[in-house]
Amino acid sequence: MKKLLITLLASAGIMSAAQADYTLIVPQEPGKGTSVWAGIVAKNLSKFTDEPVVIRHIPGARDIPGFNKFHNELRTDDKTIMVAHGGNGVSFLLDKVDYNYFEYDLIGSNNNDIVLGKHAGADEKSGNWKIAGGSGFEPDGAAVGMLLCGPQGSGSVAEYLKCWRERVSWINGVSGGEKRLGFKNKEFDVARESPAAWLKFYKDIEANELWFTHGILDLANKKQIADPNFPGTQFEDVYKRLWGVAPSGDLYNAYRLTRNWRDAIQKSLWVNKGNPNTEKLRTALKNMLADKESMAEINKLAGNYPWIVGNEGPAMLALLKSLITEKALKDAVKWNQEAYGFPSVFKPELLK
Repeated sequence: MKKLLITLLASAGIMSAAQADYTLIVPQEPGKGTSVWAGIVAKNLSKFTDEPVVIRHIPGARDIPGFNKFHNELRTDDKTIMVAHGGNGVSFLLDKVDYNYFEYDLIGSNNNDIVLGKHAGADEKSGNWKIAGGSGFEPDGAAVGMLLCGPQGSGSVAEYLKCWRERVSWINGVSGGEKRLGFKNKEFDVARESPAAWLKFYKDIEANELWFTHGILDLANKKQIADPNFPGTQFEDVYKRLWGVAPSGDLYNAYRLTRNWRDAIQKSLWVNKGNPNTEKLRTALKNMLADKESMAEINKLAGNYPWIVGNEGPAMLALLKSLITEKALKDAVKWNQEAYGFPSVFKPELLK
């Protein structure tokens, strides 16, 4: 009844600012993965907030403009919440952006993973591999490069780039549907999806096999652990089984940096630091996470992954910041520029 009254007041134009809906800013158009996730979260979070939660889409190149607009214009609105995804985390490290996670309060982050597949029986140690890449794929490509090329001298980015150029064709600008069809038709050699999309689109494709996952961040123990939904598939384990040694070197350190910045905050909710609604929203999120019906719907879409909630945000950001060294950051920039053709930039201000 209360929410119906609010709707009627809003339509009459007499609703006060204090009664305004919460707005989730989504930095991409409707229908994409984060947009779909945000819609389901908004629906279920609304059960536990004092006002409804609605979606506002602000799409743009590499999903950056919407986050920049939140930072520059919208974050001072106490009922505006930013929905960020993994690509935003990588862009924070490697692109010219205005937004800054350290200026916000975390409401919660769905600590997620990415699944990589290959054609069954494909030999990583031979042949040329064709990959449809794109924004957010930065850690995936680095992991693929290390698996295909194996130990490379000192493990420098330059050594891996030499092998990459000899064995990999990286193609930007291919849509999700085209990537899936291309993989099914063996035009592309690597499949890359969220866990839910993997199960939906790839699990039953004949002659397809799960290759590796990246694992998830165990915040309590400050380390990456195997994905409980796909045991035995973490990149480090797959690499060691294939090559007999653990991955190491400069490219591996750059990979760890971008992997964790992408996946720990792959689906996350932020408000401006000091927002008076922060604790209210964190409580609402905790109540949503405790609601079996809500979580069944969210997990069906995104997979059953843990959440980093609210007051754990500073510890999460501190751990992610500890991975930012000058060497790892410069190597990530070099790899992204030369392996993928992405216009990445070195940002020394991240080292402060």
